[in-house]
Amino acid sequence: MSFPKFVDSVKRFLTHYLDMSQDREEEAASVEAIRAGVEFKGSTILILVFAIFIASLGLNTNSAAVIIGAMLISPLMGPIMGIGLGLGINDYELIKRSFRNLAVATLFSVITSTIYFWVSPLNEARSELLARTSPTIYDVLIAFFGGLAGIVAMSSKQKGNVLPGVAIATALMPPLCTAGFGLATGNFYYFFGAFYLFFINSVFIAFATTLGVKLMKYSKKEFVDDERRKKVERMVYTILILTMAPSIYLTYNMVKENFFEVAASRFVSQNFNYADTQVLSKSAVTEHGKHIIRVSLVGAEIPKDSIAVAQARLPQYGLGGAILEVRQGYGQNQADISTLSSAMFKDIYLHNQEQIDRQQKTIDSLENLASHYQQYDSVGVEIAPEIKVLFPNVTDIAISKTIFSRIDTEARDTTTLAVVRHSKVFSLSEQKRFKEWLQARLGTKKVQLVIEK
Repeated sequence: MSFPKFVDSVKRFLTHYLDMSQDREEEAASVEAIRAGVEFKGSTILILVFAIFIASLGLNTNSAAVIIGAMLISPLMGPIMGIGLGLGINDYELIKRSFRNLAVATLFSVITSTIYFWVSPLNEARSELLARTSPTIYDVLIAFFGGLAGIVAMSSKQKGNVLPGVAIATALMPPLCTAGFGLATGNFYYFFGAFYLFFINSVFIAFATTLGVKLMKYSKKEFVDDERRKKVERMVYTILILTMAPSIYLTYNMVKENFFEVAASRFVSQNFNYADTQVLSKSAVTEHGKHIIRVSLVGAEIPKDSIAVAQARLPQYGLGGAILEVRQGYGQNQADISTLSSAMFKDIYLHNQEQIDRQQKTIDSLENLASHYQQYDSVGVEIAPEIKVLFPNVTDIAISKTIFSRIDTEARDTTTLAVVRHSKVFSLSEQKRFKEWLQARLGTKKVQLVIEK
């Protein structure tokens, strides 16, 4: 087959499968459908408010399913596509009406979410919230292609579920809810980051709609003032560039950070591979403009010289200037549990630490008990000089703690036992006086005196 015939075959193939005229909706019907979705009054506003409450609940509880449900309910796509259609067909009354309705919808959305998060007892920023605070160029691309899918769907007879899918993919509502969270908690970083994401989505859905309308050659309204048309077009392209520029910068930082994390992970896996030492956790973070690699180790401690050698290898991985922080010695009681990011190792550590604590308490108790009993080993020697003066007929004495167990009740009674040897007759009155003296001297009321004959 010759090259011209091959090209002709490819053209016929693409025309057959990509020709939109086969199921193209009449232009007037498509335009009217978009115009009808622009208005925000009565039930539309109430539906939006309820959808914002649902989305806020989903963000608050970190539930992706609830957030998706709220996005399916949301009518926010209408005025955004209205702006794009107005730009594409030079209908500036439609543009102004769409802008006004989008502003009203945005205001209601932010106020509703702010009120919700202000009264909600859950004020922790979870992953679903944080995901809407740092827009990148990828969000621009999602909004752009989502907008193209939206205008193609509106221009076809079989619209299907494309618009709900676009609403989910471009995520118009969650950023507004996150902006409300930022206002309610006084975190303006969250507010501006989330609102910027909403602005990106709105601008590029509108731009994609405009582009789609022009490519499909919708009928344009005639401009009385050509200079005004050029001025509006310049304004539109300026907004597009200004909207895209910060996201490109944020994407550059994100990609650079990703390269750093990948290089750090490869560095740790290749330089901390020891038989008796395991890596508990590793992290690569940027703090105050400095790249820091943190490694937590368990097992045999690695010598400082080996760590210094690993530090010297950082430039080989593209990590020149990065700071290496190695933490080890987690077999000791002073381990920092917050550095153990691995759930499995954290559980093992906590279990072992509990066992160590229980054993230490048992040891302390036994030591106290042993010291209590050991004092009686020397008490006889300590009080011997006093006995020699007060009770000269006593020749030997043995003092100890003993436990009496009752046979019938199994009750136990601790008693101090004093076994006494004497050289002369130990009368009952002397025994009584000696027992009372021992009770006072030893500080105990229970003394059992045993006289050896």
